[in-house]
Amino acid sequence: MKRFILEQSNSEFYTSHSGLALIGLCMNTILNIGKTLKHTLLLRHGISHGDIVKAYLGLLCLGKSDFDAIENYRHDQYFKASLGMDQVPSASRLRQRLDADADTLLPVMYEQSIEFLVEAKVPVSELSTGHVALDIDVFPMDNSKTHKEGVSRTYKGDDGYAPIAAYLGQEGWCLACELREGSMHCQNEFLYTLERVIPNAQKLTTASLLVRLDSGHDAIETRATLVAAHVDFILKWNPRRQDLEGWLAQAEAQGHWESPREGKRVALFSRIETQTYQGQTYRFRKVIRVIERTIDKHGQQLLIPDIELEGWWTTLAETDQADNQVIALYRDHATSEQFHSEFKTDLDIERLPSGKFATNALIMTLATFSYNMLRWIGLISLVGDISPVRHPAKRRRLRTVIQELMYLAARLIETSRRLTLRFCRHCPGYLAFYVAYHRLASG
Repeated sequence: MKRFILEQSNSEFYTSHSGLALIGLCMNTILNIGKTLKHTLLLRHGISHGDIVKAYLGLLCLGKSDFDAIENYRHDQYFKASLGMDQVPSASRLRQRLDADADTLLPVMYEQSIEFLVEAKVPVSELSTGHVALDIDVFPMDNSKTHKEGVSRTYKGDDGYAPIAAYLGQEGWCLACELREGSMHCQNEFLYTLERVIPNAQKLTTASLLVRLDSGHDAIETRATLVAAHVDFILKWNPRRQDLEGWLAQAEAQGHWESPREGKRVALFSRIETQTYQGQTYRFRKVIRVIERTIDKHGQQLLIPDIELEGWWTTLAETDQADNQVIALYRDHATSEQFHSEFKTDLDIERLPSGKFATNALIMTLATFSYNMLRWIGLISLVGDISPVRHPAKRRRLRTVIQELMYLAARLIETSRRLTLRFCRHCPGYLAFYVAYHRLASG
């Protein structure tokens, strides 16, 4: 085969990450992060808060989270121009400023992330019931063999963090990803999370919300808070110390039994339960599934029948949704696990870069903002006929957006104080990039 001659040009400038132009439009056209931070936070001298935040958001949107990665872009003209920056900070300056201003930047950037979704008028798809799903869940982040502040044993058995995330709609818009210590129980301070998340969800949709939660949140105070917020919910029941034989007897009396295979019977029924909390009486519907196995899945007969008990609390009336439909709606809650993995792998933040808890909490909020920008760019450009050749999908993984658009190669040409991005004639992602750019540029 022919050998290549390797050269570096002093007169031509190319970029391998032209997609940052789309991120710059999100931060400077749909929003104006620099102006917001300038008017919100006082700065006497040095690199502006806006440039610090834009630099780190740019790294996250390229799938990089470590502070040292910024050194590769300090002399990159395109990185600075595409994100609308005056200065690109060094790695040490970036770390120092995020450490120093973490507590003041976090609430501002949390609001900016929500404001971006509002200003972009992102679509929020409804379920078959007419509700919009709001999935809230805790997921572990392995930071073992480190001495970072807040790292402790998670429920998965690793040392790390256990942030709690909230996703809205079938698109999976992230309304919050709050960092929590690894050993912190998911129900601890959870009501405060609901108080922040539900109003923000209602800013994005006028449809009724359907909050879906795991059994770790099975508590009367959770259900009472959701009722007070006027939202529907499906909450997995935690059958603590239940009499399995008693539930089997109830299932025999009122359940509708099915036999999916020999040696396995499944009963499904629901009942209304009354509970009292802080002097107020509540009535909740509980969907219950009892499974009796006399033969295991390998065909081995059991001397003592194996009884499995599951349940779901819900405010959906039996006249509206049958018992099996409630279970099907809850099963879709597992989709949020895909969104967790996009945070940890696609944005590369499973092992957070700072040793300080406050700084890592800010980084999780910045990652939420990056997640939403990439999700929106993928939705308007990589779904449909204009997308590069890929399988059909309703949404694209963040990794796909980063690969197809963020790392799109182009030549940067500067003439008459104007910047031009020139793409290859056969560039497969050009049309998607063109559509996204003009959509975002119009605000």
